[in-house]
Amino acid sequence: MGYVAAMDPISDHPDGATLRVHVVPGASRTEFKGRHGDAIKIRVAAPPEAGRANQAIVDLIEDTCGGRASIMSGQTSRTKVVLVRGGDAAHLKRILER
Repeated sequence: MGYVAAMDPISDHPDGATLRVHVVPGASRTEFKGRHGDAIKIRVAAPPEAGRANQAIVDLIEDTCGGRASIMSGQTSRTKVVLVRGGDAAHLKRILER
């Protein structure tokens, strides 16, 4: 069986770029924490109730990457796809590599 490369977690979208994230709740602080398979790992301090963890993810991405972010899929899942308006995939990759 051959090697299968992981999918890129950041891709272009007609309205900006999408970011596939894997969320780890119950962290001491909200932060990007590297890769998790084909997603970017985000540790979240907010509890996963009443949309607080989702809002913390959106706030982190907006503060870090600029633009407006919204969760496209995975509202109640640890794996989510976030749309970031105001930039393309190359722009997001440059920011997140820092």
